[in-house]
Amino acid sequence: MTARARSHVALLRGVNVSGANRISMPVLREVVESLGHEEVVTYLQSGNVVFAARAPGAKDPTIARAMEATIAERLGVHVSVIVVRAAELMDVVRVNPFPGVTDHRLLHVAFLPQPPDEGGVAAVAAAVGRARGKGSRDDARVVGRALYLWTPDGFGRSALGVELGRGGTNRTPMREGTARNWATVTALVELVAS
Repeated sequence: MTARARSHVALLRGVNVSGANRISMPVLREVVESLGHEEVVTYLQSGNVVFAARAPGAKDPTIARAMEATIAERLGVHVSVIVVRAAELMDVVRVNPFPGVTDHRLLHVAFLPQPPDEGGVAAVAAAVGRARGKGSRDDARVVGRALYLWTPDGFGRSALGVELGRGGTNRTPMREGTARNWATVTALVELVAS
């Protein structure tokens, strides 16, 4: 029997962070396999799952909602899941608006549930402006449903990261997404391709 090509990546939001939403990766693999998906592998402990979808033509949100419901039912953990097709993930790497960044810890991608509307894109630009007003060198760009965040002074000290995470009238689309650093993004591409 020939192995099926890995067609999707599931990104869980807020898993195993500061002791909250604890999920072991072997158990997560079992949950994803129980939904009929094959060739399931996880990467790191932060909820990255690469798999061959049971129904490759299923809509990404449908796959994500099924995972969320099964994780909640079986593990008692309520997390958001964003599903990205392998081709879309490869496009995220191909169209990277910060190709000169060599330190992969300084570039992040927030994967969003859907492409932001004009207001969402404007909110990201306004957040960049506010951060720059505080002396930050950080920058961000939206391409499709990917929000790229470059933090040359580190993500932990990022004024832009704070601005993008704010709620209220400054709400940006990053709050609905889940971010991965560039090292993780490229590792996931390699897993999809293997």
